Amino acid sequence: MASQNDEEALAALGYRQELRRGLSLRDLLVYGMVFMVPTAPFAIFGSVFNAAHGMVPLTYLLGWLAMLFTALSYREMSVAFPVAGSVYAYAGRALHPHLGFLAGWALLLDYLLIPTLLYVIGAQAMANVLPAIPVWLWVMVFVVFNTWINLRGIETTARANKAFLYGQLLVLGGFVVLTLHYLGGHGLGGGHWWTPFYNPAAFSPALIFNALSIAVLSFLGFDAVSTLAEEVRGGSRMVGKATLLALSLIASLFILQTWLAALLLPGQTGFANESAANNAFYGLAEQVGGDGFRIVVALTVALGTAIGNALVAQAATSRLLYSMARDGRLPRRLAIIHPVRQVPQLAVLLVAGVSLVLGLGFVGKIALLSSLVNMGGLIAFMLLHLAVMAHFLWRQPSAGTRRWGLHGLVPLAGLLIIGDVMLSADTTAQLGAVLWLGLGLVLLILRRAGARGNDQG
Repeated sequence: MASQNDEEALAALGYRQELRRGLSLRDLLVYGMVFMVPTAPFAIFGSVFNAAHGMVPLTYLLGWLAMLFTALSYREMSVAFPVAGSVYAYAGRALHPHLGFLAGWALLLDYLLIPTLLYVIGAQAMANVLPAIPVWLWVMVFVVFNTWINLRGIETTARANKAFLYGQLLVLGGFVVLTLHYLGGHGLGGGHWWTPFYNPAAFSPALIFNALSIAVLSFLGFDAVSTLAEEVRGGSRMVGKATLLALSLIASLFILQTWLAALLLPGQTGFANESAANNAFYGLAEQVGGDGFRIVVALTVALGTAIGNALVAQAATSRLLYSMARDGRLPRRLAIIHPVRQVPQLAVLLVAGVSLVLGLGFVGKIALLSSLVNMGGLIAFMLLHLAVMAHFLWRQPSAGTRRWGLHGLVPLAGLLIIGDVMLSADTTAQLGAVLWLGLGLVLLILRRAGARGNDQG
C-alpha cells in the first residue's frame, strides 16, 4: 500500500516510477550519517579548537541548533514534493523553474566538488600510512571502487554504507572508552568538565558568531537524504524524519567526542601552529591508546572519507543529475536508468569521471577545494527557505496547511543564519560561487534562446 501511495504521489507531479524503492528509514538514516561522517571531528578538531578557544563541543551544539531550521524546511518540502531533485525540485515548483535550475546548479557545485575533496583528503592520508604508493594512484583506486559499488544498485550501496558506519562507530566507541579510562586514572588536570562548553575567560559574543560559521559548515551533507526520495519505501515522510534524525544523532556524536577530546587538554585554548592543529586528534589518540590506536584513527579518517563519505556523495550527485536531466535541464541521456539495477548509470559514470579528473588535478590542494565546496550548498539552502515560504504561505490554496511558525519564522531564521555564514565565508569561495552561478545563468539564457529558435522554426 505504501509503495502504491509513493508511486501515486510521484505520478501526481508528472513523473513515473523508474528508480528502485529498496530503502528503509534505517537505510536513509545510515546514508545521512555516513554523508556527514561520524568521525569528522577527528580530522578538523585542532582547527575548530583554535577558532573556538577550546570550546569545541559548544561549537557543534550551536551548529546543530542552527541547522535544525534548514532540516525542518527540508522535511516540509520533502512531503510536499516527494521527488529525487532535492532543492532543485523544491525551488522549481514553489518559486520558478529558472530559480529551480539555479538551485540545482548551485547544489551541483557542492555535490561535484565534495567527492573530489574527499578523494584528495583520503589519498593524502593513505600516502602518510603507505608512502610507497603515490597519491594519484590512491585517487584512482577510490574512484573506481566507489563507482563499482554505486553501479551495482541502491541496495548494495546501502549495505556498504552500513559497513562503513559501523566501522566508524566502533573506532569512535574505542576512543570514548579509552579516553574515559585515561581520565579515570589521570583526572582532569585541574580543569572542569563544563569548561569545553563554557569557559568564562575565553567566551565572547564575537566568538559565538565565529564558531557558528564554522560549525554550520561541519553539518553540510544531511540534505543529501532528500535526493533518495524516489528510492525509499514507506512514504515521503520518511525522508524528513531521516533528515532530522541523522542531523541530531551526528550532532550528539560530534559533541561527545569533542567534549572528551577537549578534556584531555585542560587549560589550553589553542595550538601553537597549523601543523600542531592538523595533527591534534591523532596526538590525543596516541595519548589514550598508544601508537597503534593512532594508526587506527588515521586509517578511519582516510577510508571513512575517501570511500564511505565519497560513496554516498557520488550517489547523491548522480540522483541530482538524473532529476535535472529528466526535466530536460541537462542532457536527457543522464536520466537513462539501468534496466536491471535501476540506477542512473550514465550520471554515476559522469560523476566518477569528473571526480577522477578533478581529483588528479587538485592533488595537494585541500584548502582551495574546501573553500569552494561549501558555497554551493549554502546558496541552495537560501533558495530552500524561500521556497518553503512561497509554497506554504502564498501558493497553497488551503489556509489550513499554513503554519506561520513552521513555514514563516523557521525559514526566516534559516535565511538569516545561512546569510551570515555566507558573508563571513572566504573571499575565494565567494568569488568561485559567483563565477559558477554566472556560468549557470549563461547556460540558462542559451537554453531559452535555443528553445525560442526551435519554436520559431
